[in-house]
Amino acid sequence: MSEDGFHVHGAHDHAVEHHAHSGDRLGGQVAIFTAILASIGAIISYQGGATQNEAMLLKNEAVLKKAQASDQWNFYQAKSNKGHLMELAADLSPEQKREAYSEKLKKYEADKKEIKLKAEALEAESEKANQESERMLHPHHKLAQAMTLIQIAISLASVTVLTRQKWLFALAGVSAAGGVAMWISALFA
Repeated sequence: MSEDGFHVHGAHDHAVEHHAHSGDRLGGQVAIFTAILASIGAIISYQGGATQNEAMLLKNEAVLKKAQASDQWNFYQAKSNKGHLMELAADLSPEQKREAYSEKLKKYEADKKEIKLKAEALEAESEKANQESERMLHPHHKLAQAMTLIQIAISLASVTVLTRQKWLFALAGVSAAGGVAMWISALFA
């Protein structure tokens, strides 16, 4: 404003002043809408990360149990080899030493049974952890899709403020509804 009361301002100043006085309902609605979506998106993102981490831990557990089972099968094979050597030694040795070799052979056979049971149990644990890991990833995919739809809704809402095209806001609402629906379906999967 000048000293004689004459006031000149640009188009941007006029638009800002006009929106400030008119209450700019659309801008306010979009701001609230995007704040709510950002909060929902943060929750979805946290849940997606948590399910992915849990699935990864279970997959690591499956690999560990599989490696332990493999170690047991190697131990089983070593006992089998020793058993075969005891059979050969018994066949080639004099009569008085055969009994000692036969006793060692019986011990190796008993050891093999225990080792086999342990290896099979470890393989079962590995398979169970692997299946649980796969189960945990199913909601993760839905959560990722939900987050994508929420991000699209936020982007469309932002463009709505710039273009003043209400149909974009409606499209943002549809995308948000799809994201929330995917989120809910992931929770009950």
